[in-house]
Amino acid sequence: MTKNRDISWDFYRTFLSVLSDGSLSAAARELGITQPTAGRHIGALEEAVGFPLFIRSPHGLMPTEAALALRPYAENLAATTAALMRAASGEVGKIEGTVRISASDIIGVEMLPPIIAAMQEVHPRLEIELSLSDTLEDLLRREADIAIRMTEPLQDAIVMRYIGNFRLGFHATRDYLARAGTPKSMEDLNHHRMVGFDRKTPFIRAAIQRMRTLDPEIPDIEEISFEIRADSNLAQLAMIRASAGIGVCQIGLARKDPRLVQVLPKIDIPLHTWVAMHENLKTSPRCRAVFSALVEGLKGHLKETDASAPPKRR
Repeated sequence: MTKNRDISWDFYRTFLSVLSDGSLSAAARELGITQPTAGRHIGALEEAVGFPLFIRSPHGLMPTEAALALRPYAENLAATTAALMRAASGEVGKIEGTVRISASDIIGVEMLPPIIAAMQEVHPRLEIELSLSDTLEDLLRREADIAIRMTEPLQDAIVMRYIGNFRLGFHATRDYLARAGTPKSMEDLNHHRMVGFDRKTPFIRAAIQRMRTLDPEIPDIEEISFEIRADSNLAQLAMIRASAGIGVCQIGLARKDPRLVQVLPKIDIPLHTWVAMHENLKTSPRCRAVFSALVEGLKGHLKETDASAPPKRR
């Protein structure tokens, strides 16, 4: 039973850091506090909730079942607090302050920099937080203000705009193909060094399922043996550009790099993309401005690099 309902947010913040880092000293360094202060925060939180939250082990502080049960609520608090600070970061009614954007690493590194730079030329008081991840940050919990997603958002209370089909295909450098030859079929890939994913994320599984639905005749990409594996699409692209082997990347991005050549051009993997935000942010001038700039910038990028991409298929 909870003994004290008036619990400081600082205690939860320290709790989350200890969960993440596994020790009081590491959490203290991350938060800029002393280790004894971090220990007092955890002790006060344990007294307030009435349960031990961590057990000492040779590997550091291990969370108890009570700590794991508290974690999602503490994470919600962290997300809400961060969203509150972003909302308060600019003067009401003006295009200024902080907006947090969630995007994949490829989008964030290869496409967004010129869009964000142009946006801040027009709105110099905007501050952008860019979270690069293939995980879907939850717009409803305000982990991000605006998200660029490769799967259609299904939640209620979400405003979204469809951008287009950022098609994927197999690519390699001219240097690699000059050395190893150009594959003519999926079976030929067995004789090449392949660059691919380390594990099947929900996004990868969804992309494979979409490809099978659209064209059942396409061979099973899951059967490919990857000699070079990475859980980052950006790392995979760097490997392809370094002539390490053949891998999958966006057709439009590859067309901007004269070193890259598409192989097996009949293999066309759809990558439909949306920009989304919580409907409550429609009244925020800065969020509306960033949302519009992202939509127009990404559509412009797609038109420039892959104008022949087919539209969204229903």
